[in-house]
Amino acid sequence: QSLPQQKLLTWLSVLECVEVFAEMGTARVWGEMGRWTIIVLIQLAKAILRLLLLLWYKAGIQTSPPIVPLNREQQQPLHPQDLEDSSSGKDHTYVGKRSSRVVRCLQSTPSLQSRHWGSPQQREESQSRRAEEMNQPPTPLGLQETIAESIYITRPLLHLLSLGVWGQRSWKPWLLSAVLDISSLSLLSDLKDLNRQERAELRRRTVLLLYYLLRSPFYDRYSEGRILLLLRLLADYVPGVGFVIRPLMDYLPAWQKIYFYNWG
Repeated sequence: QSLPQQKLLTWLSVLECVEVFAEMGTARVWGEMGRWTIIVLIQLAKAILRLLLLLWYKAGIQTSPPIVPLNREQQQPLHPQDLEDSSSGKDHTYVGKRSSRVVRCLQSTPSLQSRHWGSPQQREESQSRRAEEMNQPPTPLGLQETIAESIYITRPLLHLLSLGVWGQRSWKPWLLSAVLDISSLSLLSDLKDLNRQERAELRRRTVLLLYYLLRSPFYDRYSEGRILLLLRLLADYVPGVGFVIRPLMDYLPAWQKIYFYNWG
């Protein structure tokens, strides 16, 4: 990736990290009008950055978060002793003459924090496989797929516009957003040979369709009573679950009112 593209991804990641804090802080200081103003500004900035990545830098299907978090358990760096041994040509393994079993030599045993229980060959293969998956270029998008990704990127802006036109109690913003999400996924479903990150992103978007059960006005009119009844039954009759379910029931109304938790 070029340096400008990395900067765009960084700014996009920062926006996604602070959007909930910005919404809640602005609502506390400037009230409801300030809250919706900051929501519109953040969604507009995110849409511009994502469209630049899609149309100018050909970034393909964009993941959320834009910068994939580092898995520190899988990234085990080599220690100075390992580097010295590799540079000096020392053999890290011993192959049994009768069993042909590969074991690590005692003098090349790493520290406890970076120790793993597989054979060195398995570790090297897994690390090389992960490196290949991370370095795979994005799948080129045709016109149909570019339109689908553009629909997904602009969906929050269209939803906010529909809220301003028809109000928060209307079904039209809810239906418009659902149609756009489903249309985007349907157009992207024809893509073949996606890499691992892109397949995971499409699965995540499909699972997020369940959020429509928690979004107003559907939640207010249909889901709220059923969800709270189910949670109450689990908390009362399943041992040990109440420690998690009861705080969730108390937090659900506040969570449902925060736009970036619910729609962002």
